[in-house]
Amino acid sequence: MTSNKISVTLSENKKEKQPPDQLQFGTTFTDHMFIMDYTLGEGWHDPRIIPYQPISIDPAAMVFHYGQSVFEGLKAYVNKKEQVLLFRPDENFKRLNKSNDRMCIPHVDEDFALEALKQLVDVDREWVPSAIGTSLYIRPFIISTQSYLGVAPSTKYQFIIILSPVGSYYKEGIAPIRIAVENEYVRAVAGGTGTAKTGGNYAASLKAQQLSGDKGYSQVLWLDGVERKYIEEVGSMNIFFIIDGEVVTPSVNGSILEGVTRKSILQLLRHWNIPVTERRISMEEIKQAYAEGKLEEAFGTGTAAVIAPVGELFWNNEKMLLNGGQTGEISQKLYDTLTGIQTGTLEDPFGWSIEVPNKINTK
Repeated sequence: MTSNKISVTLSENKKEKQPPDQLQFGTTFTDHMFIMDYTLGEGWHDPRIIPYQPISIDPAAMVFHYGQSVFEGLKAYVNKKEQVLLFRPDENFKRLNKSNDRMCIPHVDEDFALEALKQLVDVDREWVPSAIGTSLYIRPFIISTQSYLGVAPSTKYQFIIILSPVGSYYKEGIAPIRIAVENEYVRAVAGGTGTAKTGGNYAASLKAQQLSGDKGYSQVLWLDGVERKYIEEVGSMNIFFIIDGEVVTPSVNGSILEGVTRKSILQLLRHWNIPVTERRISMEEIKQAYAEGKLEEAFGTGTAAVIAPVGELFWNNEKMLLNGGQTGEISQKLYDTLTGIQTGTLEDPFGWSIEVPNKINTK
């Protein structure tokens, strides 16, 4: 990087903020954004915080034609002391570089990226909502911007961070969601891009998501792409099951995105001495456990929803109603604990939360 000094240009036209109870997910954006450029031979350069605005790139930019892009998602919260807290941002930037490696995108300096994020959130700290169930969603992403119609890694990129105050990801909130198991389409296979957080993975999931949505289901549960029998993940979440007192979740196998929330949930469960196993899980096993009355709970985990209890699974034209369609005890405890740590209302024994220094108001 030619310079690590971040220039700041403040917006002269502040946007009107929505009331907390009207916040939807991903529709409102703050006053500022961060951008940094990459040029082959020069590296990452010109880091800057500027007013939120459209970006202008050539129609031949490679991102439009070959999909060379990666992104992340994390959140900021405000606690009772009006401190702004980031939840495990270091893990997100580590994963961003893993995605970069898979997509042939130059690595970013993780410490510098975190400092840039802190400065951006500090500039827009008045946008961090404090109402229960709200947060500031953070979207770092990298796109290839070289103007070239050829299949090769780009020589130019932009690293951008935008911020969005949000309410619950699902309209139902913590209420159980309905999930359809996908038998026809495939999300990813080992050796592909399933472990990278890249746009193409999500574009490939839209058809199945659309079809399940037409049937009234919130999400798709993907099976493995080879045998079509082993559970992988939900469209926007990792998945957990509680079978006969044991929490089980699919092991990271080369085609599953390793979620930061997933990692946090595993640590919490082990901290509580609750039996938890990462392994292969087939839908037949889930069906048998359900038939025997041993399938106690299921829940998804992800940055956007945090914890999403599963109230119904639909597979092979059969419905499995879980826990009477109600939120299970473990799901609720995990949600309350994790959101409590994130918002600072509960002790953080793991050191997950990082405070954003308030430098704007102390100058």
